[in-house]
Amino acid sequence: MGEDGVVRKDGGVAGIEEVVLVDEAGRPIGTANKATVHGPATPLHLAFSCHLFNERGEYLVTRRALSKKTWPGVWTNSFCGHPGPGEDTADAVLRRAPQELGVEVSELRLALPDFRYRATDAAGTVENEICPVYVARLYGDPAPDATEVAEWKWAPPSLALKAVTATPWAFSPWLALQLPLLAEASPSLFSG
Repeated sequence: MGEDGVVRKDGGVAGIEEVVLVDEAGRPIGTANKATVHGPATPLHLAFSCHLFNERGEYLVTRRALSKKTWPGVWTNSFCGHPGPGEDTADAVLRRAPQELGVEVSELRLALPDFRYRATDAAGTVENEICPVYVARLYGDPAPDATEVAEWKWAPPSLALKAVTATPWAFSPWLALQLPLLAEASPSLFSG
């Protein structure tokens, strides 16, 4: 571990969740402790976003827990996370769904493989991620971890898209960027 407790280039330490640091081309260059990586100078790292739809075609939006370090209390997509060192991103999505939402997802599909963003929240914390975007099906309702999700709602996808487009400041910046791109790439999901 580096002197500052952040950057690692080895396999990691048991009990510490790590994110994968990447160069501008998306190649892994090291790891960082997830608990300390996000700050005013967050290095570029891998993440993912997942957007869930139920059997009725409704879209799951969630509000981030007030205890979250970045964008606390903000409405966002269904769930997000970070693949660990050496972990396939799709496997990370399937691992994270039960941790955050208490559910298993199915019909997982990569929808926006090249999504990337950088944003700064009101407290000065930066998100700086290469963040592939997935869609999946959820049968039933979530039972989220309260330290991750404050509340959730099923919404018609077209209504969610209209809300995000009309008031992007009311949502996480990644949702405000992702949802219009997702609607363009997968219009059948938003035609209801």
